[in-house]
Amino acid sequence: MIRTLSSLRLIGGFIAASALICAWLITAPPVAAKERAKILDVKSFKTPSGIEVWLVSDKSIPVISMNFSFEGGLAGDPAGKPGVARLVSILLDEGAGNIKSQEFQSKLSDNAIQLGFTAGRDAFYGQLRTLTQHRDLATDLLQLALTQPRFDTDAIERMKNANVAQIKHDMGDPAWLVARSFNGMVFEGHAYALPGAGHLASMATITRQDLIDYTKAQFARDNLKVALAGDITEAQAAQLVDKAFGALPEKSDNAPIAFILPKYAGKIVLYPLDTPQTQITVGGAGIARDDKDWDAAVVMNYILGSGNFDARLMREIREKRGLTYGIYSSLQSMRQSALVTAGFATSNDKAKEAVGVLKQEWQLMADKGASEQEITDAKAYLTGSLLLELTSTGDIASTLNGLQRDGLDAEYINRRNSEITKVTAADVRRVARRLLKAEELTVVMVGRPADIKADILLDRPPGMKEPEKK
Repeated sequence: MIRTLSSLRLIGGFIAASALICAWLITAPPVAAKERAKILDVKSFKTPSGIEVWLVSDKSIPVISMNFSFEGGLAGDPAGKPGVARLVSILLDEGAGNIKSQEFQSKLSDNAIQLGFTAGRDAFYGQLRTLTQHRDLATDLLQLALTQPRFDTDAIERMKNANVAQIKHDMGDPAWLVARSFNGMVFEGHAYALPGAGHLASMATITRQDLIDYTKAQFARDNLKVALAGDITEAQAAQLVDKAFGALPEKSDNAPIAFILPKYAGKIVLYPLDTPQTQITVGGAGIARDDKDWDAAVVMNYILGSGNFDARLMREIREKRGLTYGIYSSLQSMRQSALVTAGFATSNDKAKEAVGVLKQEWQLMADKGASEQEITDAKAYLTGSLLLELTSTGDIASTLNGLQRDGLDAEYINRRNSEITKVTAADVRRVARRLLKAEELTVVMVGRPADIKADILLDRPPGMKEPEKK
């Protein structure tokens, strides 16, 4: 999913606070407004080993947060073995160097150090949170985890078993099944179509060497992005980063992946499941993060399907007709594709009506755009809510790392609101016509929807393989 700074899955309870912030920004005297022009003082520099770092120093509390990412992620799984990146992400803190799992975990918990890893679609992410006084220990543990992971046999089996149990559980979860079916179909034949957590067949064949090979291929300085926030100076940050990452190889071994447009445009895909509700995801070709119309698309998406009660999809499908409890749309910008999607659940007998209303609203936005009031309200929320996303060192480091991966510069955070404010009704209308093509939506359903004639009927979730019988 796209990060909240870019597309914001919105929570209605924040709207009042955002409006107050916006009013404050608008009515403050000129001198104060000038002082507030810089939201964050972001320093961008390179360490002696050549790693680019973004830093926001804040001495107010003795905490340091670091977010980092290596390009590749799930897309770097070896052929036929999805789930390798996932296993690596949950095994890196299961011991490293000469420190076994229990001792490693004790060092983290006893010193209030938070260290975690996540395998995303396009990147492998890491997060480190530590008190200033434990900075050196935290850095040592991170460095060991990245360069000398133990991958002990018992830990691998334990995590494999846990992952297998989760996969089996997911196979009965309608919400998971619709996501799996959607990704498996629209990205068919591409790495994005594979299940990130793997499948039962891959869990049976992934070896320790696969995990080692993945870390050697992915963890390198040339595909690394690092952002820090908190009680640390530029010199200290440079030292910390080089200590944590400086021993990694200079070059990664990421194989290039081709761009893909979503498949099965205009088709209805159904995975039958005996459940009282039908889970539905729809989607079509989206917009890249570096597109000149990105900000207009963000405003348009807020108006269409932000998830709050003023959004068109929520108003028409929930409020007026009672067809769903909640519905939202989102922009998904990936390295090798882009989507605009919407998702919701409804009773089986109302699925056809709900999809029909969604398509009507999709087309109405494309044909007529949005009103000036809708655009004003959207921009007020989007600009105001930015401040609510930067309330901790962890929030700041995470947001900055996302902007790094988006290819933006360190000062973007300070001009982001002005870019949103520039969006006009004509911009929203233009991008809506470009993106919202109701007749080209891929509609994926899981359930027993009444009166639905599927173009493609699935007998199993795409990409989910069973172990070969001996």
